[in-house]
Amino acid sequence: MLDRVRERRDDAAWGTLVEIYTPLIRGWLRRHAQLDDDADDIIQDVLAVVVRRIPEFQREPRVGAFRAWMRMITINCFRDAWKARRRVQPAADSRIAEFLQQLADPMSGLSHIWDQEHDRFVTQQLLNLIRGEFSEKTWSAFERFALADEPAESVAAELGMTVNAVFIAKSRVLSALRREGAGLL
Repeated sequence: MLDRVRERRDDAAWGTLVEIYTPLIRGWLRRHAQLDDDADDIIQDVLAVVVRRIPEFQREPRVGAFRAWMRMITINCFRDAWKARRRVQPAADSRIAEFLQQLADPMSGLSHIWDQEHDRFVTQQLLNLIRGEFSEKTWSAFERFALADEPAESVAAELGMTVNAVFIAKSRVLSALRREGAGLL
């Protein structure tokens, strides 16, 4: 999906990226920056930067490059909005400055929280996106074995499958997840 967005050959991929990242960024701004009113404006600014700069983005050589890139764009758009508006009180200014400083530091606890929440949220969104590619039995085997950590033998017995079919179900879903999430996770 990320490659399709970068190459501007798939409007649906861009729509999916917007659907994934809009609620993620909105949740972050609300929870961690206590920002409600300006959140949609900042999200719009973030997405405008992404659409302009996505052809320049290089996901190699490090894992998590897109996640870090999105975090920095969000930080910069939030900082620009904060400086332009300066409607907050001095106490809020120092709180926001501290928030931005911690989020910009890739080694801070807040950045690690961003990374974990990003990966968890994006994974769930991508799983929702690919679910329709699989039969209900395959999906159930995957969820129970890979996500709920149930033993393959009990999943197979309850679903009327072989143990090998449970492993294959997991492999097929994870392969589709890797395909769609390449570069995002």
